Amino acid sequence: MTPDYDLAVIGGGPAGVAGALTGALAGLGVVLLDAAPRLGGQYFRRPAPGFRAARPGALHRGLDRFTRQCDDLAGRADVLTGHRVWAVGRDGGTVTVRCLAGDREERPRTVTARRLLIATGAHDRPLPFPGWDLPGVLTPGAAQALLKGDLVVAGRRVVVAGTGPFLLPVAAGLAAAGARVLGVHEAGGRGGLTRHPFLAAGKLAEAFGYGARLARHRVPYRGRQAVIEAHGGDALTHVTIADLDRDWRPVATRTVACDTLACGYGFVAQLDLPVQLGCALRADPYGDLAVTVDAGMRTSVPGVYAAGETTGVGGAVLAEAEGRIAGRAVAADLGRRVPPDPVLSRRRDRLAAFARALGEAYPVRPGWRGWLRDDTLICRCEEVPLSAVREAVELGATDARSVKSLSRAGMGWCQGRMCGYAVSRLAGGAAAGDSRDGGQARPGAGPAAFHRPIAQPVRLGDLAGMAAEAPPPGPPGAPAEAPRPPTEG
Repeated sequence: MTPDYDLAVIGGGPAGVAGALTGALAGLGVVLLDAAPRLGGQYFRRPAPGFRAARPGALHRGLDRFTRQCDDLAGRADVLTGHRVWAVGRDGGTVTVRCLAGDREERPRTVTARRLLIATGAHDRPLPFPGWDLPGVLTPGAAQALLKGDLVVAGRRVVVAGTGPFLLPVAAGLAAAGARVLGVHEAGGRGGLTRHPFLAAGKLAEAFGYGARLARHRVPYRGRQAVIEAHGGDALTHVTIADLDRDWRPVATRTVACDTLACGYGFVAQLDLPVQLGCALRADPYGDLAVTVDAGMRTSVPGVYAAGETTGVGGAVLAEAEGRIAGRAVAADLGRRVPPDPVLSRRRDRLAAFARALGEAYPVRPGWRGWLRDDTLICRCEEVPLSAVREAVELGATDARSVKSLSRAGMGWCQGRMCGYAVSRLAGGAAAGDSRDGGQARPGAGPAAFHRPIAQPVRLGDLAGMAAEAPPPGPPGAPAEAPRPPTEG
């Protein structure tokens, strides 16, 4: 069977768009698939047409550049938004991408290509604490998505907490949009990157900018503090904030009245599709798993490439650089003349070094376990409390997979994306920075390493119809047309 395209790209964020555009400019037949109705990913999540922020640049750094890339890509490749990819496979030199296309009436679609670039990004990493299941408690990424994508302010009186530099733009954006941000509580020290001054130098202006915006709105920024409990009945009413020691053990507490808490501890790469294909994984600077790639963003599986947060959380600028490198590598591997670009490679190396510095500067310390009680829900989807996880460990569970089998933790709608980190650590898995002696993550310890043949919810009828699958139809709402053919190479 002749593949539909030279290159299929999964993910419409900075890495995916850059990779698809680079490949298309090199003369490849390219298709880009993304689940959202508009390109942008989590970073450039944009409102629907007709909705416009008063100052869009305040919410989307680099949006104009990204928009130009999307416009350029639309004339050179097939861009299929509203396509949820649930399975990928490889047979010889052909990669098969199975997805569900459409909005309310999803229908199965299959796309084939000679090469595959996975740029599926990352999701928030929360830590459990009593009351984190209350309405009004959400992750910083969710608060930012509401603001960027729907122009909705998450609440009136907001507390922002967790660890990592992402807390700053979230708090600044909420304050600028009219929320009263009561404080930003960084569980680590306020110094952050001071141990890496040369790497931090390139980000100082950005950090000062966020600091100035917070100061303008009188938002305090405090280090060595964390929200260790949320309170309320039908909704959040107040939170308990603790001063922490170096290992994040509470030493003093106070309560703050609020209606919204945005709390998160960094990000975790989306690895369902790379794991389906058997791509080799490694521990990233945060102690989580990421896809192993070479200098050209090639994975261990021939014909499969990865870029952006999939290879380790590092931000939108690094993701774009990796996407460009991946697109160039695909073109070269398919016989196109692609001259070396040492400037781009050096830039990627410099940005990757900064990402590693972030991982070292904002680790998760083990004291968070002391915030928990026996009745604290660890898996919110299946309502599995800490006592059930501990019972599973007493019965012999040594990792997240065995805890899942004994307690149902991770079997819910999110498939362990929200509770996976906590379950793995409670089961005994160590993460980089999660102990004073710098324990290292064990590959396969967390749910990210599970092999899931289904990455997205899919109807049983679609599974049953796979054997008798018809030729793929055109994009939803568009007349049938032939896909852009792969070029000879």
